[in-house]
Amino acid sequence: MNWGTLDLNLLRVLDTMLYERNTTRAGERLGLSQPAVSAALTRLRGILGDALFVREGNKMVPTPFAASIGDPLRQALGRIELVLAGNAPFAPAKSTRLIRMLGDDYLAEMVLPKILTLLLECAPGIRFQLLPTNPRPLALQLAEDGIDLAFGIIKDALPEWVVRVLAMHAAPTPVASRSNRYLARAGIEDRHMIPLDLFCEMPQVFFGPDGMLVGEEDAALAGIGRKRNVVATVPDFFSVARVVAQTDLLALLPDRFALSVADVLGLRIYSLPFQMPVVPLHLCWHKRHDDDPEHRWIRELILEQLEPLDAIRYPVSFAPAETPRG
Repeated sequence: MNWGTLDLNLLRVLDTMLYERNTTRAGERLGLSQPAVSAALTRLRGILGDALFVREGNKMVPTPFAASIGDPLRQALGRIELVLAGNAPFAPAKSTRLIRMLGDDYLAEMVLPKILTLLLECAPGIRFQLLPTNPRPLALQLAEDGIDLAFGIIKDALPEWVVRVLAMHAAPTPVASRSNRYLARAGIEDRHMIPLDLFCEMPQVFFGPDGMLVGEEDAALAGIGRKRNVVATVPDFFSVARVVAQTDLLALLPDRFALSVADVLGLRIYSLPFQMPVVPLHLCWHKRHDDDPEHRWIRELILEQLEPLDAIRYPVSFAPAETPRG
């Protein structure tokens, strides 16, 4: 192996290719032409004595050797970047970083507009990419450096190098159309409690990403010997809200999200007839980014925007429950 011909730019090409798996996209990300990326890979193959990538259709699949060095390489490049940055203070106005964040439409509705407004004011060169949640293991996505941050209900068992910070809590809140005939017939007013029998009887649409059919609310109902009537599942909160707005279905949405979309979609908000714990929502990142000043700045910005949404510190108030009209 001729180490004298190995330079940092070649390693950056390898790191980017391990993420993009495509020479054209890797070149776009690095500001290089596709032939330049291919030439860099040819040099790396000669230096490292490995094919590194094998073409499968439109993808370049890494060899076992290339896959095995992906995470150590990303960590090493991150440490080099920090060393070269020295102790220079971070200047948001000069940053051109691309921030990739895994999250759902709760984040898009409640936080993203505020974050983008602040970025335009303080760091106009930073680009922000919100990526949809998916069933791939979170730790694997962080290890590949495909994402910088992840937000949401994190149920994965995570290795010690994944930092998980409790960002806020959400309280599941019943919502229904203003013209919902079940609630109108029972005389249940906005912000009041839905009787348990009626709650279990009403047809419901469930927020079920990744094909989930039951949630924490079903476990809470099972604990008191009850079961609700779920007739449909959809993969995002906006779809839940839109279905409810145009049908007689009931649904549960995070409290702050429900408040945000209620007026626009014509929804009414109610309270649950049974006890259910609030849902913890976490922000996660790879530990290698702990001391990265750009990364620290953006995650602190996000946490600041999430904090006022916490259902424990800032609960949504409801009118006292009244006896429904028969």
